Amino acid sequence: MRYRHVSSRPNDTAFFPTYYSWRVLMRKLLASGFVLLFLHAGLLKAEDWLQWRGGNRANLSSETGLFTQWKEDGPPLEWMAEGLGAGYASVTVAGDRIYTTGNFAENQSAIAIDANSGKVVWKAAITDQVPKHGYGGSRTTPTIDGDRLYMVSSDGNIVCLNRADGAKVWSRSFADWGGKMMSGWGFSESPLVDGDLVVCTPGGKDGMVVALNKNSGKEVWACRLPEYGDEDGVNGKGLRDGAGYASLVVSHGAGVKQYIQLVGRGLVGIRAQDGEFLWRYERVSNGTANIPTSLVDGDYVFTSTGYGTGSALLKLVADAGGVKADEVYWLNERQFQNKHGGMTLVDGHIYAGHGNGNGLPICVNMKTGEIAWGPERGAGSGETSLIYADGHIILRRQSGTVILAEATPSEFRVIGTFEPVYQEGKTWAHPTIANGKLYLREQGKLMCYKLKS
Repeated sequence: MRYRHVSSRPNDTAFFPTYYSWRVLMRKLLASGFVLLFLHAGLLKAEDWLQWRGGNRANLSSETGLFTQWKEDGPPLEWMAEGLGAGYASVTVAGDRIYTTGNFAENQSAIAIDANSGKVVWKAAITDQVPKHGYGGSRTTPTIDGDRLYMVSSDGNIVCLNRADGAKVWSRSFADWGGKMMSGWGFSESPLVDGDLVVCTPGGKDGMVVALNKNSGKEVWACRLPEYGDEDGVNGKGLRDGAGYASLVVSHGAGVKQYIQLVGRGLVGIRAQDGEFLWRYERVSNGTANIPTSLVDGDYVFTSTGYGTGSALLKLVADAGGVKADEVYWLNERQFQNKHGGMTLVDGHIYAGHGNGNGLPICVNMKTGEIAWGPERGAGSGETSLIYADGHIILRRQSGTVILAEATPSEFRVIGTFEPVYQEGKTWAHPTIANGKLYLREQGKLMCYKLKS
């Protein structure tokens, strides 16, 4: 199609509609309210959820226009999918497809689900048999990158699948790097795709963290931690060697791009360019399970673990051509510890569940460590996972109860609670929001709740 140059002068009639025609048309549209509706629709932002904890792994949804349909008994249920297998993995969403992982009779598999109907589209094995470890089931939430999916099986394989049909593109065993977990509950990582790399945590002496070419699986670099532990796997301070249960995040602290990961021996920083080990912070580690994904804010990193440990704010500073992590403050286990429900940073305040097994809602000023409110008893019981969207925090308790609260540090302001239509055992899968829907995974089922029309 060819386009004629059109003068911007009001008296130029070489193109239809003319300046005057547009003016008349706009008057009519304004009178009908059409433009106002159009503008309002533009403000109702929707988005996909492509990786664990969403964009930048911050657990923040940028969707708006939500919660208008959240009634006293919760938002309306659109559908409930079945056949997802056993597991605690969350879901990722791209367009009309949802992805997760689960355990079946023969193996651990990735699953694709139709977002409109809840029907399973395909299922593809990512292990040759059912992994055996405590609390059986899948953990990894698939990372979506273009037409590919990336995930880590709980027995220690990183797998790349074709997103359309689940066909395997490549896989690597963590045994290639001496892969090891700090304790016996299975690999739980959701791999990080960064440019041409996919980065993951085998936890081995030949590669605590490795970067692979995302198209081929070929190793780009492998980071080996200094002073690897004793033969029995426990180092001199009682901290365990091996991978933890967290997922990697990106930081540009102190002007250096780095990957930050919580492993058995502490929180570590690794230079993204070449896998060079930069720093380690051990105080936050425990000898049982280091789980929460860290929060990054500029030069600062916030980290926490349960099992009677605590939390810390670190500042990353330049140090003789490298980076070091300085402790800004420490919160002991009575002040704030997050076990595995995760944390979310909103406007300088951290929202999370506090306590080992309690998950009591709490709000912490990240800069100062001051407790803004909580811990609150709240509805439901047990560990608390959560997600932020549209000025609110959705908290999901281990007992299944879902709480909607305003994201404000002034008080724990609850808008409403509801009990999902299905709950089984320990509700540990984190909630996801994508394209106006709230997704709650519960073992072999997935509930889809409608948050806006």
